Amino acid sequence: MTLYEEVKKRAFEVLSHAYAPYSGFCVGACIAMKDGSFITGANIENASYGLTNCAERSAVFAAYSQGYRKEDIVAMAVVTKAAKLTTPCGACRQVLSELLQPDTPVILSNGNQEKITCMRELLPFSFGEEDISQENNVC
Repeated sequence: MTLYEEVKKRAFEVLSHAYAPYSGFCVGACIAMKDGSFITGANIENASYGLTNCAERSAVFAAYSQGYRKEDIVAMAVVTKAAKLTTPCGACRQVLSELLQPDTPVILSNGNQEKITCMRELLPFSFGEEDISQENNVC
């Protein structure tokens, strides 16, 4: 099994751990690390929708909480069982643009369709740390 197949398989496995009683839209994510480990995340909804956490952020926050950093991430898979191929939401794209390398492969799948992309493609012209540097302070 290739790395991409493995990370995608594990993302589909964690899909069943999603807590989505309001939308019914379950998402699973898995990150493959350089050391061979895998870190997963599922979306967790809340009645106060703004407090919901997406699968992508759940996985990347778990990785960072364990001491990993963007240089340690080899690939990420984001999966659903939706009819249409689903991409990360805007909030996840912003978070991932800072916490993943721009060219880290991101595998999107719904079990029938698949696309391999990267953060550079998912969020071109991203807002990052260089945008808030002292040289750019315009206040």
